[in-house]
Amino acid sequence: MSHDHHHDHGFGGHAHGPANYNRAFAIGIALNIGFVVIEALYGFIANSMALLADAGHNLSDVLGLVIAWGASLLARRPPSERYTYGLRSTSILAALLNAVFLLVATGGIAWEAIQRFAEPAPVAGRTVIIVAAIGIAINAITAWLFASGRKGDINIKGAYLHMAADAAVSAGVVVAGAVILLTGWGWVDPAVSLVIAAIIVWGTWGLFRESMSMTLGAVPAAIDAAKVKSYLAGLPGVAQVHDLHIWSMSTTETALTAHLVMPAGTPGDAFLTRVAEDLSKQFAIAHPTIQIEYGDGCRLAPDTVV
Repeated sequence: MSHDHHHDHGFGGHAHGPANYNRAFAIGIALNIGFVVIEALYGFIANSMALLADAGHNLSDVLGLVIAWGASLLARRPPSERYTYGLRSTSILAALLNAVFLLVATGGIAWEAIQRFAEPAPVAGRTVIIVAAIGIAINAITAWLFASGRKGDINIKGAYLHMAADAAVSAGVVVAGAVILLTGWGWVDPAVSLVIAAIIVWGTWGLFRESMSMTLGAVPAAIDAAKVKSYLAGLPGVAQVHDLHIWSMSTTETALTAHLVMPAGTPGDAFLTRVAEDLSKQFAIAHPTIQIEYGDGCRLAPDTVV
């Protein structure tokens, strides 16, 4: 600590970490593994690209659930000397990996569907309808297991969105099977596969963008950095705010560091505790670190310096 600065660190208002979804993950993985086997088997029997595409997507979701579950468990590990925040950020990496994996898998589905347009094959529409209808039920149940946590954790949100989208996709496959059964139009099967691919990309892109932003240390989308700075600048005795940083520690927790220039000196621990509580209640920032300075010149004061 330099002779002309007084540094204080206030911690408070800690938000809860990731909720325990072990049961939901276990049930969801078991249900979807069983369904993937059934869907892939009947996809080959029925010669349906739509069923095989949906089975491939469901398999990617099983792997996604496994990754998300693993990250959820790692995020609960206590801090260590090396990992002073614990392994909370693994939940961010899991969300990013899930998004990338889904986008890559979608490319394979779309390519195969395009090839099917050139060489359409007969499809057993009745089998497609029955198997896809089972998929609607399984995916809807799995989505429901994660519904309660989708608003506060993008790791859980990713699992929920995948399962909900799968239920809708399976409904589309049912429609394709019915059309094929009634009309005999083989091109409907690869056409539905392309629609499935488009739905996956649409639902995954937001997850990819949000998880990538978290990975790069961006201010969480739900937090207005300007309002946070305005709040800190408006505190009694604060002449200036600089070196303000806000980032995601995990998919559920946000951290903040800031330098407050207070010419009269530190107002004490009660002030820091109140600021921490306000940041938690007003902005959902759980881990604030506040540095108090007298204003004699901080090398980190310019906004261009990190």
